Amino acid sequence: MSKLHQLLGLAMRAGKVVSGEERVLSAIRSGVAFLVLISDDAAPNARKKISDKSKHYGVPLITAGSRVELGRALGKAERVVVAVTDPGFAKAIRKRCE
Repeated sequence: MSKLHQLLGLAMRAGKVVSGEERVLSAIRSGVAFLVLISDDAAPNARKKISDKSKHYGVPLITAGSRVELGRALGKAERVVVAVTDPGFAKAIRKRCE
């Protein structure tokens, strides 16, 4: 498991992650999302919707492996999109992606 996925799991255990398309879009709109991660196998419609909303609200968007890897990092079933709601975790995850 990569450092990115380890940090994401830690953020999940701290309660600083929301998952699911509607919950992530809501977090972006309300200004609580500091980083959005989307799986590389997300559907084109979902990818466009999340990408457009992230750009509009100025939230960084990162592609983070497959939906299985993303779900495994959170200790859940497959996840296509997740948002990090803590600025510290978001900064650490972005740093690992560079």
